[in-house]
Amino acid sequence: MDYSKGDDTMDNIKEVLTGAKKVAIAGHIRPDGDCIGSCTALYQYLKGNCQDFGLSQVDVYLQEPLGYEFHILTGFDEIKRTYDSEEVYDLFISLDCGSPDRLGPALKFYESAAKTINIDHHISNQSFAMINHVVPDASSTCEVLYTLMDEDKITKGIAESLYVGIIHDTGVFKHSNTSEKTMRIAGELISKGINFSSLIDESFYSRTYLQNQILGRCLMESMILLEGKLVVAAITRKMLDFYGAATSDLDGIIDQLRLTKGTEVALFIYETEPYEFKVSMRSNGEVNVSRIAVYFGGGGHIKAAGCSMHGQVHDVINNITLHIEAQLKELGILK
Repeated sequence: MDYSKGDDTMDNIKEVLTGAKKVAIAGHIRPDGDCIGSCTALYQYLKGNCQDFGLSQVDVYLQEPLGYEFHILTGFDEIKRTYDSEEVYDLFISLDCGSPDRLGPALKFYESAAKTINIDHHISNQSFAMINHVVPDASSTCEVLYTLMDEDKITKGIAESLYVGIIHDTGVFKHSNTSEKTMRIAGELISKGINFSSLIDESFYSRTYLQNQILGRCLMESMILLEGKLVVAAITRKMLDFYGAATSDLDGIIDQLRLTKGTEVALFIYETEPYEFKVSMRSNGEVNVSRIAVYFGGGGHIKAAGCSMHGQVHDVINNITLHIEAQLKELGILK
């Protein structure tokens, strides 16, 4: 099978490993649960079957910060967080990443690899690799990855990583991206003997006291705009420094904002560098937040998307709000 011209899709991971000895796996910058889950799952899968797949080396790279709640996953402690190696890989596999620039420092391994694979579920994915297996209808990259693995090679540890990725991208099966297939796969993973209740509590719901403080402040200082259809909250670098918090301590805030009754869209921004903000958006209705994110150089899904923007806090909020307002008017929700 010739993949040199960017053929799409594959039936099984094994079919694209032919001739590869050294493999690198990486996900997007500021990795979330689906990214970390898919990377640790594939790392375990390839590492545990090196002899069968003809591999001699498997490395997984993810950029800090990595949420401590994911330390429960097998392979988490083996993630490489530095990129000073001059290693050249036969195969580079990108997971849950919409474009090469989102690979961060791992981009150099992607660019020097003999063959590249892109496995993802984001509708905004740029199909940038030699092999692009992108399934926009899937709930998560972990769901996509499950369909590419041999059932009998999925261990309990792999099942835990896949399950965590799925619950994080579906909001524990609440979001509209949850399908009948998603639930069937979750059931198959449970059959591997995983403690699904503990995985949900420890990786999704559990928060430190510090994280609860920041969440509380965000909720207290949040604003309602556009006749109550938009809820907005922001965290500056100064606020993060005051609490001694990392950006990983902000996980889950956007999903809490989304629950605000009567809102169509939730918007959460936080400062990653001076005057540089990470923007997260969630839609409760028909507003397509992916369209807005793509406009500003980001991406994601119709109901969950994000991007990075520069400027003052109010500039970022005002610019995003204009696009949300325009869609609300198009939909007849606002006059």
